Amino acid sequence: MRQGPAVKPSAFSFGTPLPHPTTREDDLTVLRLIRSRRVGPATFHRLVEEHGSAGAALDALPQIAAAAGIKAYEPCPIGVARAELAAGARAGARLIRIGDADYPPLLASIPDAPPVLWLRGQAGILRRPAVAVVGARNASSLGLRMARYLAAGLADSGLAVVTGLARGIDTAAHEASCAAGTIAVMAGGIDVIYPAENRALADRICESGCLLTEQPPGVEPVARHFPARNRIVSGLCAAVVVIEAAYRSGSLITARLAGEQGREVLAVPGHPLDARASGCNALIRDGATLVRNTEDVLALIAPQHDRQTADGAAGAGDSGDSKNQPHRGSAPAAGSRNAASAGAGGSRATHQPASNRTDTPDGRTPAVRDGANAPKAAPCVTGPAGLRARLLQLLGPSPTEEDSLIRDLDIQPGSLAPALLELELDGIITRLPGGRIALA
Repeated sequence: MRQGPAVKPSAFSFGTPLPHPTTREDDLTVLRLIRSRRVGPATFHRLVEEHGSAGAALDALPQIAAAAGIKAYEPCPIGVARAELAAGARAGARLIRIGDADYPPLLASIPDAPPVLWLRGQAGILRRPAVAVVGARNASSLGLRMARYLAAGLADSGLAVVTGLARGIDTAAHEASCAAGTIAVMAGGIDVIYPAENRALADRICESGCLLTEQPPGVEPVARHFPARNRIVSGLCAAVVVIEAAYRSGSLITARLAGEQGREVLAVPGHPLDARASGCNALIRDGATLVRNTEDVLALIAPQHDRQTADGAAGAGDSGDSKNQPHRGSAPAAGSRNAASAGAGGSRATHQPASNRTDTPDGRTPAVRDGANAPKAAPCVTGPAGLRARLLQLLGPSPTEEDSLIRDLDIQPGSLAPALLELELDGIITRLPGGRIALA
C-alpha cells in the first residue's frame, strides 16, 4: 500500500551547485591531494580554488607547508593512491569525484563536501530525492516498528532512504526500504562492513541501492569517522527524521549538521521517561517538526517544489556545464527555519538537565539509560541472561505488544513466556490489557 503521493525528483530541484570549473584531472592526482597529510575536505576545496586545479595545489603543497613551519612535508605518494584505486576495484566499487555527473548535487552544496566517494551498488539512486532516517542503536521495539513504517512509506513514495548501516534504527530502516532502494553511508572503507552482522544486508542494499563512503578501502571505522559520516548522511537529503535519540547521541549530531546545512529536521516524539526519546523530545521543543507518519514528512518537503520550480528548471537545464553552476558551498533553501533549532538542540546535548534524568518517579532506575553509555545491541548473546538483556533493551515505559517482541527477538513464543514471567515477578515489567508489556 502506498503511504502517500509519489514524489518525483523534480520536486527537489535545488539546482546543481557543483564546484568551480576545473579541467578534468586524473583520479590519481585528486586522490593524492585529498589523502595528503593535513588536507581535509575544506582545505582541499580551498586549495583547488586558490590554485585552479588539484595538480597545481599538489605541486604547491610542500611550499605551503614550509611557510607554515612544517619541515620535510611530502604529499601523498603516487603509489599509495594507486594502491587505493586497486583496492577499490577489488572490492567492486568505483570512485566518484565532486563535479562528476553521478555526484549527488545536494551533497556538493555543503562547504566540506567529500572530494571523492567510493560507491558500491547502483549509482542511479543518488539522483533520487532522499530523506534520512536515523536513531538509536539500542532501539526499543516501538522505535524499530516506527523506523520500518516510515522507511517503507518513504520508499513507496519514490524517495531514497538514507542512513548509516548501524544497529537498531538504521538497520530497520534499511531493511524496510531495501527492495525499493536505500543508501547506506559507511564510516569505514567500502569493503569494511560494520557491524559485521550486517554483511548480508549490505549485499542486498547493493542490488537496488548503494553503499557510500569517503574513506579509503580497508579503513576500519573509528570514533572520529562517525561525525564525518553523519555530515554526508544529512548532506545527501532534503530532510532528516530522528527516531529515538538520547541526549548524547550520534543522531543528534546528524540533526545539528542537518540544521547547519539548511535541511529540514523532523523528530518522532517519545515517552518522557524513556531516555532514548529525550533527544527527540528536545528537538521538537526547540523547533523541529513532529512526525507521526509518512504523510507528515511528505507534507513538509513537497512544497519546496512550488517555491523553487523556476530555479530548479534553470539548474536542470545547465546541469551538464559546471561553468554555469553556483559555487560549491551555497546552501539550499530547504529547512532553513529548522537550522537554528537543530543546532541548539545538538549543542545542548552535552549536558543533560536534571529534568531529564533517567530516574523513575518511584526512585528506581529503569533498565534503559542514556544512549551514549547504554550497551549496544548484542544479537549474538544467547541463553536466559542474553534473552533477558535483549528483552529489556526492546522495552520502555510505553506499552509494547508481545507479538512485536517475538518478531524483534526472532524467537518462538514459548521461549519468551518464561523470561516475561521472571521479569514480572521481579517487578521490572508490568502486563497490560491486550497482550501489551511495559517497564514497571
